[in-house]
Amino acid sequence: MKNKNKKAICVMSGGMDSTLSAYMMQGDGCEIIAVHFNYDQRTQTKELACFHKICDALNVQNKYVLDLDFFKQLGASALTDKNIEVPVGGVEEGVPVTYVPFRNGIFLSMAAAIAEKEGAEFITIGVVEEDSSGYPDCRESYIKSMQESINLGTKDETKIEIRMPLVHLKKSQIVQKSLALKVPLELTWSCYKNDVLACGICDSCRLRLNGFKLAGVIDPIEYE
Repeated sequence: MKNKNKKAICVMSGGMDSTLSAYMMQGDGCEIIAVHFNYDQRTQTKELACFHKICDALNVQNKYVLDLDFFKQLGASALTDKNIEVPVGGVEEGVPVTYVPFRNGIFLSMAAAIAEKEGAEFITIGVVEEDSSGYPDCRESYIKSMQESINLGTKDETKIEIRMPLVHLKKSQIVQKSLALKVPLELTWSCYKNDVLACGICDSCRLRLNGFKLAGVIDPIEYE
């Protein structure tokens, strides 16, 4: 395996995209170091539970759970401010209200610190550009620029590559690839609103359900 004995810091939300990314890195021979962020999002409890179950399925030996409570103070997103309703009317024009300001930049910065400490060569993040919700921090050009900045801001001997294996895939292709790699999709969570039964009507649920529909398979999680 070309990446045997190399370490990958996998930013894992408990969602389908980041889970598939971690499975792909493990399949490529990497030792997975899993990183999860609690940032006072609406579905924090469910996402954390999913993360731990997915880590068990991957047999992850080294994982970090980091608490970022300032996102709640910051607000400005329907995911972190209960006074802002999660939209359920379909995809919004422009940057959606569920965008959390510079979230992926902050996540990648912290993952870079862990990578430098652990001697990891890779960071992986499950961003999807074409079929995502229009988040500016999911663009390939942005992630590449973060890689450059991270390598400029770390020790000379530190060389980190940010892998984004799903960036050009559509959700249906993500479902198909997950099934091919036997990813436990029943352990993943996508809903922005609920943490018991998925709502089925928020933007994230719509994208997920449509992906399964186009892939010709039934989503294994339960919906309201």
